Amino acid sequence: MRVIVAITGASGSIYARLTIEALLRAPEVEQIALVYSDTAREVVAFEGVDIPSDERIKLYDNHDLFAPVASGSAAYDAMIVVPSSVGTLGRIAHGLSQTLIERAADVMLKERRRLILVVREAPYSLIHLRNMTALTEAGGIVVPASPSFYSHPSTIEEACLTVVERVIALLGIDQPHYEWQGK
Repeated sequence: MRVIVAITGASGSIYARLTIEALLRAPEVEQIALVYSDTAREVVAFEGVDIPSDERIKLYDNHDLFAPVASGSAAYDAMIVVPSSVGTLGRIAHGLSQTLIERAADVMLKERRRLILVVREAPYSLIHLRNMTALTEAGGIVVPASPSFYSHPSTIEEACLTVVERVIALLGIDQPHYEWQGK
């Protein structure tokens, strides 16, 4: 499996770190194409998050529209935008492809491949909700960065993992995770 991970300037870089770590643990993930938005690196540094490095991660510049992820013929299997700003969500939902992140997401939608946006915003405006609807109607999946608490997380990282585990499961990757058993 070849996965694109895009990190935008939304707060919540911990979600990106945890997602990449989970992908690197998955034996079926052979390659990760990593793209940062213009402000993502600043936010990652400000939040004090260390994004993993590995030989399976290939970094692409967000302004390089000749990168392989900009073409459906490169055959990436899925894309995760984590965290996703609502600005990025809106541009993707409306088919604007001015950056590599936006073009790669557009490719995922046109090729009917898995596109997941982990949206980190609160509260949502009507514009945000309409953009989420448009993206969902186009085949994308919106995952709010809203942790669950059934597993009784005791740290911020454990709480954030509840979101990441859902994202990884949406890719069809089987990893250990909390499963609700009812009462």
